[in-house]
Amino acid sequence: MIEQLKALELESLDKLKAIDSLSDLDQWRVEVLGRKGSLALLLRGMGQLPAADRPAVGARANEVKNTLEAAYALAENGIKQQAIGQRLHQDQVDVTLPGRRPGSGRLHLSTQSLQEIGRIFATMGFQVWESPEVELDLFNFELLNIPPYHPARDMQDTFYTTNSDILLRTHTSPGQIRVMRRYAPEPIRVILPGKCYRFEQVTTRSDIQFYQVEGLAVGRHITLADLKGTIANFAIQMFGPGREVRFRYSYFPFTEPSVEADVDCIICGGKGCRLCKYSGWLEIMGAGMVHPTVLRNGGYDPDIYSGFAFGMGPGRISMLQHAIDDIRYILTSDLRFLEQF
Repeated sequence: MIEQLKALELESLDKLKAIDSLSDLDQWRVEVLGRKGSLALLLRGMGQLPAADRPAVGARANEVKNTLEAAYALAENGIKQQAIGQRLHQDQVDVTLPGRRPGSGRLHLSTQSLQEIGRIFATMGFQVWESPEVELDLFNFELLNIPPYHPARDMQDTFYTTNSDILLRTHTSPGQIRVMRRYAPEPIRVILPGKCYRFEQVTTRSDIQFYQVEGLAVGRHITLADLKGTIANFAIQMFGPGREVRFRYSYFPFTEPSVEADVDCIICGGKGCRLCKYSGWLEIMGAGMVHPTVLRNGGYDPDIYSGFAFGMGPGRISMLQHAIDDIRYILTSDLRFLEQF
């Protein structure tokens, strides 16, 4: 049997040398080293050997098995390394070829809307003015005619810090007080873009973080007609010529009278569709004449000066322009959506 083991070893090693694929190698392992392989079948005859010969045959059988297993492992590693080398050769870089141009970035849809809004109001003489996102309760509410006991505070769920007097601004309107106190009693005409924060449920039309653009004009003899003309001009430049604008009475604590401004639906032309909820109109902003109390808190005498203010969401403007039905598309970083604009 020792001669049979030697012959089996040599024959198996010769077959192994010709194998160049993992599938053939595995087949060799099953045929030679498997439970029903040639080595196992040969060793079943050990029971017929004389007891004195069995130790020598067993030792030789173990040597053959170890040799074949080592040869199998070496062949497996060689085939794998050869496959890696072939892939590297196929994927090698030709350094003489021109480099691949990196993908260029682009402005976010919200940034595009903010820039377009700023450009339009710049043509009407408005300057851009920034105000802080972390505000005092005094500026965010009290000086805007919303004292602590006022029910209008329930209109905005607020993020307060550990200091109850400091909060994340719920709107850009506190910038009105800051810019008025900076320039009073001079006439002013500014827009104040920036982020706002409200502890609200995330839906297709609202989120806890969003952009707003506040507008403010203060001077002598400013009337509601000036406000209406400004908004109508903005709607035409933003949404295209022929846009119709309507004003609805509303309520804001810091303006009196207060209005909501709508434009005829840019999708259906006022006939009614899913985007405009079949009303034919799309809301674009809230506005009104600056409340006398707010003017006084800003440093202007309401008996001499008047003004108007408005506030809009660039996200809502983008939704109207491009018929986007979920504001969360704008606020996430999904390139499949953002690369369309």
